[in-house]
Amino acid sequence: MRGVLHKKGGLAWKKRFFVLEETQGSERIVYYLKEGDEKVRGELELNAESRISDLPNKKNGFQTITNKKALVVYAESEEVRTEWKSAIAAVISRLNGATEQKEPREGHHIFQVSGTEFEMETKDVYMVTDLMETDLHKVIYSRQPLSNDHSQYFLYQMLCALKYLHSTSVLHRDLKPSNILLNANCDLKLCDFGLSRGLNGDGGGSAENNLTEYVVTRWYRAPEIMLSCQEYSKAIDVWSLGCIFGEMLLRKPLFPGNDYIHQLKLITQFIGTPSAPDLWFVSNDKARRFMLGLPSSPPVDPLSHFPGADPGACDLLSQMLVLDPSSRITVDEALAHEYLAPIRDLSFETKAEKEIDWGEIEEVELTKENLQKIIWEDVSVYHPDAREEAKQRGD
Repeated sequence: MRGVLHKKGGLAWKKRFFVLEETQGSERIVYYLKEGDEKVRGELELNAESRISDLPNKKNGFQTITNKKALVVYAESEEVRTEWKSAIAAVISRLNGATEQKEPREGHHIFQVSGTEFEMETKDVYMVTDLMETDLHKVIYSRQPLSNDHSQYFLYQMLCALKYLHSTSVLHRDLKPSNILLNANCDLKLCDFGLSRGLNGDGGGSAENNLTEYVVTRWYRAPEIMLSCQEYSKAIDVWSLGCIFGEMLLRKPLFPGNDYIHQLKLITQFIGTPSAPDLWFVSNDKARRFMLGLPSSPPVDPLSHFPGADPGACDLLSQMLVLDPSSRITVDEALAHEYLAPIRDLSFETKAEKEIDWGEIEEVELTKENLQKIIWEDVSVYHPDAREEAKQRGD
């Protein structure tokens, strides 16, 4: 990131040329008298504790603070200010993530919403989570610019979270923009695991596990779910993520179907009409005949459909939105895609130490009391002091 900003110097504002350097181990903001100069006039190092805030009395003004040292500037437009703030926030977020514990507890990843503090009072359990100011749905439909850097960084965080979640043998099953939480530093967390379910040992779900088509908001629903397949896999979450990614690029829903038939038609108009071999996974004869009876339609050209989008983004998206779930790109393959190479950080791409033992949970009747007990037992494992305090209170 580079460009002109106006820097506060004494009582005056002076135009300077700024560069955001993102070399690992040397993350800083430097500025020069003008573009092309080699002499650095000043700099501000960035670290995990750096913070950004707006200047209430200066239009398009903001300040970045590190170790009580502040760099106070204003941009010539709101759009430029937003771009700079987002770019700086992304660097701080990466630095902040690098300081997180690298061995998260079972079922937890830094890009998934989780409890940070717990309190037990009589028969109630209180869980305090990180504050996330907004969600991706609100960002997509706001007037705030959504650059390629934003889309790239948001997608990377979502894929990291999904990698960890799937390693615990869990499908999210309800990925959509409103379930992607964000804060001012562009940190992202998945939330709302109310429809999540465990996988079978082979990595797939089945009707016996109550994995039905009544999951995932229709616009983000994988085709294999709508085609009444009895078994499906982690690929359903990849499809949903692809729909979200496309919505970020387009800034409107990719497949806004009115019903499941309309939904399937919109999908085939985008990815092309399938052939009989493409539908090998569809066991329902009626669904298979419906798909083969659709009017012939070639796939769209992503570069034309998403004007101005990065070609790498279009290539990755086209691999996420593949009808055949066995040919759809996996989470690991997506993380290794060249589009994400500039921001990839392997320390974020963690797996759980072990899968969740669903046998201990699926057999439990999920009453309020049982849920409280399960949560409290889990809290006690990672916060033994809480159990001791509860004993002392006689709870």
